Amino acid sequence: MLRLTRILVILSVVAATGQVASVDPPGGPLEGITAGEFELFRLGLEDFSSVETAEDGLGPAFNAAGCSACHNIPAVGGFGTITEVRAGRRDEEGRFIPFEGGTLFHLFSLPPHTCQARIPPEANVIARRISIPLFGAGLVEAIPDESLLALEDPEDRNQDGIRGRAARIHDVATDRPRIGRFGWKAQQATLLAFGADAYRNEMGITNDLFREEVALGVDPEKLRLCDPASDPEDLRDPVTGLRGIDKFEVFLKFLAPPPRGPIDAAARRGEQVFAEIGCASCHIPELRTAPSSNPAFDRKPVRLFSDLLLHDIGTGDEIEQAAASGEEIRTPALWGLRFRRPFLHDGSAPTPEAAIRRHDREAARGRERFLALPVPEREALLAFLRSL
Repeated sequence: MLRLTRILVILSVVAATGQVASVDPPGGPLEGITAGEFELFRLGLEDFSSVETAEDGLGPAFNAAGCSACHNIPAVGGFGTITEVRAGRRDEEGRFIPFEGGTLFHLFSLPPHTCQARIPPEANVIARRISIPLFGAGLVEAIPDESLLALEDPEDRNQDGIRGRAARIHDVATDRPRIGRFGWKAQQATLLAFGADAYRNEMGITNDLFREEVALGVDPEKLRLCDPASDPEDLRDPVTGLRGIDKFEVFLKFLAPPPRGPIDAAARRGEQVFAEIGCASCHIPELRTAPSSNPAFDRKPVRLFSDLLLHDIGTGDEIEQAAASGEEIRTPALWGLRFRRPFLHDGSAPTPEAAIRRHDREAARGRERFLALPVPEREALLAFLRSL
């Protein structure tokens, strides 16, 4: 009922103005989109919220039966507490060796469960990851690669200990080199590729970008018997002409960023302290989208508090993926932080302060400065984080 009421409010604004205004709380459409773009957002939201079945191509191995199973807090498109499992092997010389097919091991399988993934006994690297909130993803996609390249400093030229590195990947959606920005390892650069990757890897639904089933720990011949359906399984909607991955793309593209919470004197002082102790060196307050013919994306400020670069701050999961080493993690955006619990890639930090205390290596100086703050300054910084 609440979602229906909200949609009706948005529709009334569209009817009156021809554009969509921002709507609180999170989960609404991007401000300034047209009525046609809102309709695409609505179609995408519907598909993103749906529950897939075996008839839709779900499985045979999967982590969830729908996108919103892992992206639902505080609204559809947010984060979740379900953890995916990744594993690999590190040899005697310390080299990471993924298993054939990758590192992702699925939690579930379809009956009769003969294709349930099993982690091999030789795995000596096992990691868990929670989902990342996707609010504002279209604005993040619209940040030009050049902006991220300008931020990187892998040689630590300014000698601040921070060695941020842009994730140079091959984008399967455009078939060209790009700078990754989505995922804990910045493994995807575009929303089409990000959604298509999740459709196949998390739900087992093959598509035009990822056409082969994956079920690590399952014999390939057995996998063919478990999944006799022809690939790709993601077909175009005969009414709209859109594939599932297209609907995910437009939903995420037009999904608004999380609104900022109340800002009081403590939060304002806390933002100053945040910058003074060096946190803003990685959690850059604002980036900007490229020039665009679409006014909703044209040179817009993106206050995500992230440089979207890869860093080693001592919280890595040892899994090498795309351009990222085992110790590197993409700087998580802090906008919408007040809606999130727990923190870090594996959900192992219950509070923002606990997450800060875990920072090391590139972030060791910032952590020590935080710990050295007088109590009122430390509390102000935490009040700032609670306002995001």
